[in-house]
Amino acid sequence: MNDTYQFDAAGALLSTQLPFPRRQGKVRDVYDLGDRLLIVSSDRISAFDYILPTGIPDKGRLLTAMSRFWFEQMDAGRIGQNIGSAGGDGSSNPQSISHHLISTDVPEDVAAVVDPKPLEGRVMVTRKASVVPFECVVRGYLEGSGWKEYQATGEVCGVSLPAGLKQCDQLSEAIFTPATKAEEGHDENVSYEVMSQSLGEEQSSQLRRMSLAIYQDASKIAAERGLLIADTKFEFGVVDGELMLIDEVLTPDSSRFWAADEYEPGHSQRSFDKQFVREYLQESDWDRNSPPPPLPESIAHQTADRYREGYERLVGKAFA
Repeated sequence: MNDTYQFDAAGALLSTQLPFPRRQGKVRDVYDLGDRLLIVSSDRISAFDYILPTGIPDKGRLLTAMSRFWFEQMDAGRIGQNIGSAGGDGSSNPQSISHHLISTDVPEDVAAVVDPKPLEGRVMVTRKASVVPFECVVRGYLEGSGWKEYQATGEVCGVSLPAGLKQCDQLSEAIFTPATKAEEGHDENVSYEVMSQSLGEEQSSQLRRMSLAIYQDASKIAAERGLLIADTKFEFGVVDGELMLIDEVLTPDSSRFWAADEYEPGHSQRSFDKQFVREYLQESDWDRNSPPPPLPESIAHQTADRYREGYERLVGKAFA
């Protein structure tokens, strides 16, 4: 088992080595099972483009549980079921949005060759897709790189915004601001026109409509639970000619979640993600150009608590 799973001293799962072809991302280990993929969410955490040596206990299980919640909302018809029959450009659109998730159970062929227990609650079995090479970012509030760009230019990814907006202000309507998918380092924010030139207008327009529809529906569900989704990024892929939602969806690693009862524009908000980690590293002596230091146990636990609080507020039950 030691060769298959690597844990840190606190029990966080840092890496897996299953006997299948593997591609390793910052957080997830992706295995090719032949006719489908196995996505394993580890407890790794990254900041400033580095993977930290300290994991966040149960982070991978929380991310998987949140993705499962949102995919189940899609299956129940609460998300992405009404995005129109035709766009302004005359292109046809699907009436609903499909996703790649097949199951969150450990497959029998995997359980037959490794101890399945460390994988339980942290895997997604998915369809194979040809990945669209753009992140589909939707912003409902002005924060992060969008806020920085707005301060400098009055725009976000080519979208002009009214003058006088404050940090974390809610936008009059959500905007679609794509980004290129970088193999290493930061994704690069681009205009819709850049995306359209690369993918073509028909697919780009469809991606924009699908992304905005998912965000708007998900925001209503979150609001019912006292949460604001400030912004999020989606990934899409093509399976058998059909464009569908892939990867994780609406988790604290891909989205900013704020508590509605604490929301106050004009400054940064308390968010349910790795905020503690970023703040600790910014205040530390680390130069951000060398391997990062281990996190203190208190920072790792506070971060885990923040992820857990976000999940429990959203789902309405304790995380087990």
